[in-house]
Amino acid sequence: MSLESITIDSLPAVEALLNYTVPMAQKPRDYAYDPPPGVPHSNSTLEPRRFAIHDMRPVAARISLDSHGFAAIRHRSALSGFQDEDEIRRTYYPEAEALLKEATGAARVFIFDHTIRRHIPGTDDRRNLARQPAREVHVDQTVKSGPQRVRDLLPAEAEELLRGRVQIVNLWRPLHGPVQDAPLAVCDALSVAPADLLASDLVYRDRIGETYSVTYNPAHRWFYVPDMMPYEALLLKNYDSRRDVARFSPHCAFEDPTTPADALPRASIEVRTLVVW
Repeated sequence: MSLESITIDSLPAVEALLNYTVPMAQKPRDYAYDPPPGVPHSNSTLEPRRFAIHDMRPVAARISLDSHGFAAIRHRSALSGFQDEDEIRRTYYPEAEALLKEATGAARVFIFDHTIRRHIPGTDDRRNLARQPAREVHVDQTVKSGPQRVRDLLPAEAEELLRGRVQIVNLWRPLHGPVQDAPLAVCDALSVAPADLLASDLVYRDRIGETYSVTYNPAHRWFYVPDMMPYEALLLKNYDSRRDVARFSPHCAFEDPTTPADALPRASIEVRTLVVW
């Protein structure tokens, strides 16, 4: 279901800068840890571009994973502190699995990890990829790394599963609210051209993953949930083996110019899931 420009233009919005990757001849590369001496954390250059980022709440019922690559849902977790890693796996993982099944209609949901991000003002976000809000426009998977993730996680079943439909979907939720510091912006997949996506290496100590960096396109349509609360969540599609639907939704944190000076630093949890049809 499309969101006509006349509808989008009527939505409340803030204007903010989003960090895009400058097109480059070589493959972009980022380290997820401190690299060897003399090696930069990233070989790419970011360029801030100004966009209107629209309030998605008024049109949330018209937005879907398959049409736009993201969706807003309401769900109150039984977990409140999110301090205990074991409790997150015992309590929150089953919640997330049930929530994804209900939202997608999929047969199975396999949760493979989660990340808690806490904004630490005054630090370099690009040097703290594992814990800071990610302020670079990106997609977590690619056409190559999506299937490889299935092979890595479920090797005995992978080839059979890949003959059907598989998705990689993140469940993103703030840990406290309202979120005014570093809110999450998501891009309508219908507004993203294939040429906007740059396959990029993400280097870990034990492996090299692949993500998409994103280059600037003025056609991109951006949304967020203002003053988001912990009983609200976002579903973000990072890969879909099906080709006739939205497959990748770029996203990033941004600096909201209306954020009050005393806003709490953003804290959030994202659960990464493999969704099997």
